[in-house]
Amino acid sequence: MPPNPLPSCRLAIIGAGPAGLMAAEQLAAAGHAVEVFDAMPSVGRKFLMAGKGGMNITHSEPLPDFIARYGARADWLAPLLQDFGPEALRAWIHGLGVDTFIGSSGRVFPTEMKAAPLLRAWLHRLREAGVVFHVRHRWLGWTDSGDLRFSTPEGEVRRNPAATLLALGGASWPQLGSDAAWLPWLAARGVVIEPLQPANCGFDVGWSEYFRARFVGEPLKNVVARCSGPDGRLWQRAGECLISATGIEGGLIYALSAPLREHLRVEGRARLALDLLPDFSAERVATEVAHPRGARSLSSHLQSRLGLKGVKLGLLYECLGKAAMQDPVQLAAAIKALPLELVAPRPIAEAISTAGGIRIEECDANLMLARLPGVFVAGEMLDWEAPTGGYLLTACFATGRTAGQGTLRWLAGC
Repeated sequence: MPPNPLPSCRLAIIGAGPAGLMAAEQLAAAGHAVEVFDAMPSVGRKFLMAGKGGMNITHSEPLPDFIARYGARADWLAPLLQDFGPEALRAWIHGLGVDTFIGSSGRVFPTEMKAAPLLRAWLHRLREAGVVFHVRHRWLGWTDSGDLRFSTPEGEVRRNPAATLLALGGASWPQLGSDAAWLPWLAARGVVIEPLQPANCGFDVGWSEYFRARFVGEPLKNVVARCSGPDGRLWQRAGECLISATGIEGGLIYALSAPLREHLRVEGRARLALDLLPDFSAERVATEVAHPRGARSLSSHLQSRLGLKGVKLGLLYECLGKAAMQDPVQLAAAIKALPLELVAPRPIAEAISTAGGIRIEECDANLMLARLPGVFVAGEMLDWEAPTGGYLLTACFATGRTAGQGTLRWLAGC
């Protein structure tokens, strides 16, 4: 049965996350007819999931510090973020009738701490501007003649728009729509793509059954983590993390996931050093550990002198073993730099975001693919990464805005 004949749309956006919706807003505001296609039954699913525990929309730190969070892609993203960065994003949110506030950590949240009210207001404004949404439309690539193909519950449909904007995300949380199915279709047309890798992810450690049975799910609070990348650069972050069934995860680990992942990729191994008592000097720890403990057990001694107990004490026994635990010098050193051997990053489907994607060099300043005139890309499809804390979302908004405006400039020149 041939595909259902449907009229062409002027502009097609594939992917209804923050990047795609922001692009749609730019195009609709300029008076263009815009259709947005998404494979899921409703739009913005990953956006809503990201806000489930509190919608961290951006960060309030000074813009130069903010831009530096994007590592190797900071210079490339700088002009996009200078055009539409944290302050502009907050003003845009306020324009939707949603207030924001700055938390104690500098992170910015909607007052209600939820993504749903923001998304509802945004979708209402987009529909008022004439944007048409098509859900349960899974993109299948192009026909030989260049038409877009979509699988729908009613059968295959096709579109032949004047321009196409892709905002399909990476490969994390595929159950919410980001399944990287687009990779072979772009690669077949010569687009160079860096392999997708997990970012903002946990890591496997290989706990003993004894440790796992007692401490899975336990938070590890007030620690400092240090590691090095394959280039020898030292990284350090303070915060907390969580013991998982397979290893270690949480905000502190996510912040270091890029250098840890790269060290594993290059060297086949990575070590994380945990300072379990960052408020104590190394000298004080050494003194307290060496203090005579009399008839007390070592565990009671460490709890009494240093407040070490629970999961922190369990980690010492897990990583050092009994012999090293009895050596005051080794024990004191481990309390300030506990060596944790990481085996592998968790699978990409479990990661918060992805690294890799379409090489930046494949795009022009408008985020149009040089090999595919009239095809623009935005969001996590591109090869950049960022830590959690509002940086991911801000860059998705910024790239969507840039791609949308770039599409307008390209159309004006056609």
